[in-house]
Amino acid sequence: MPKKSRFLAGEVISPKPIVKGASVVRLVEETFLAYNAGRLHEACRLFAEKMVGPQVTVGMSLTGALTPAGVGRSCIVPLIQAGFVDWIVSTGANLYHDAHHSLDLALHRGSPFLDDTRLRQEGVVRIYDILFDYTVLLKTDAFFRKILEQKEFQRSMSSAEFHHLVGKYLREREKALGVEQLCTLTAAYETGVPIFTSSPGDSSIGMNVAAMALQGSAFRFDVSADVNLTAAIVWEAKRKGGQSAVVIAGGGSPKNFMLQTEPQIQEVLGLPEKGHDFFLQITDARPDTGGLSGATPSEAVSWGKVDPSQLPDTVVVYTDTTIALPILTAYALSKAKPRKSKRLYDRLDGLHEELRATYLKGFKAGRKKGGG
Repeated sequence: MPKKSRFLAGEVISPKPIVKGASVVRLVEETFLAYNAGRLHEACRLFAEKMVGPQVTVGMSLTGALTPAGVGRSCIVPLIQAGFVDWIVSTGANLYHDAHHSLDLALHRGSPFLDDTRLRQEGVVRIYDILFDYTVLLKTDAFFRKILEQKEFQRSMSSAEFHHLVGKYLREREKALGVEQLCTLTAAYETGVPIFTSSPGDSSIGMNVAAMALQGSAFRFDVSADVNLTAAIVWEAKRKGGQSAVVIAGGGSPKNFMLQTEPQIQEVLGLPEKGHDFFLQITDARPDTGGLSGATPSEAVSWGKVDPSQLPDTVVVYTDTTIALPILTAYALSKAKPRKSKRLYDRLDGLHEELRATYLKGFKAGRKKGGG
C-alpha cells in the first residue's frame, strides 16, 4: 500500500446532523468545516485559544456601519467587558452612531428597497436597511457641541483622550436617562480601553468639531500623538516579552492605522521589532484590486506589519462583519476565561514616554556615531 499523503491528515468531513437547540460552539466546531465557514472556524479557535492569552495585547479595528446595526452593544461591549479587547481604532462614524444608543435615540429595522425621495420628504434617514428619524442626527450633534464647549476640551489632545472624555459624558447621560446597556464609548471609558480614530475629520463628530472651531473653540485633534501612542502600546507589549494581536473588522483607514504601528516602530523610529504576532480579519474586499482593505497577512509581512514566523496564526474570513463577529463573540465568551482589563488608557502617558526615551536614545547615539 502506498504511504498516505501528509495532506490527508486533516479532520474527516463527516458532521453529525444539527440538532434542536445546538450551541454556537457546537455549530462552529462540528459544522463550520469548509470554505468561509471553515475560515470562521479557524478564526474562532485562533481568537479564543491564542489571541486572548494573558500575555497578548489585543487591538481591534472597526470599519463600516457596524454600530447602527447593533454590533457595538451586542459584540464589542461584551468583548471589552470580558477583557478580550485592549485598544481600538474605529471610524468616527461608528462612535457617533453608537452614541445614539446612549442618548436613548431609536434606530429601526427597515428595508433597503424603499423610496429614498419619500424618506427624505418624511425626515427619515437610511443606512441600507436601518432607518431613523432625522432628529436623531440633530440631537446627537447638539450633544457633541455642548460637551465641546466645556473647559476641559479647550486644548489639543489625542483622539484617545477625546473619546475617553466623551465616554465620561455619555455615561452620565446614560444614568440620567435610565439607559442600562452601555455603548462602546462608555464601556471603554469604564474599563480603560483607549479608542483612536485614524481620520478624525471624516465623521459627524469631526464635522461638529469643525463647526465649533468656527465659533472659536480651542479644541484640536493631535494626530501625531495618536500615531505615537498606538505605536507605544504595541512596543510595550512586545518589549516585555508579550505578544500583539489585531482583530480587523472590515478594512480601510482603521486597518492601516492599526497595522502601521509596526512600520512606525521599525522603519521610522528604528527600533528592533518583527511585526504583530496574530492577525484576524473579517472582510468582503478582494486582494486582487490592490486596496488595503483586501490586503492579505502575507502582503503585510513585506511591510513588517506581521511577523513572518507567525503566518500560521493569521486568518482572513471573507464575509460580512455583522455575520461573523456575533459568532466569534459568542464562541469566545463560551470557550475562553475573562481577562482582567489592562487599562491601557490609564498608562498611555507612561507608554508614550518610554517609547520617546528609547527612540531619542537611539537617535542621539546614531547622530554621535555619524558625527552629527
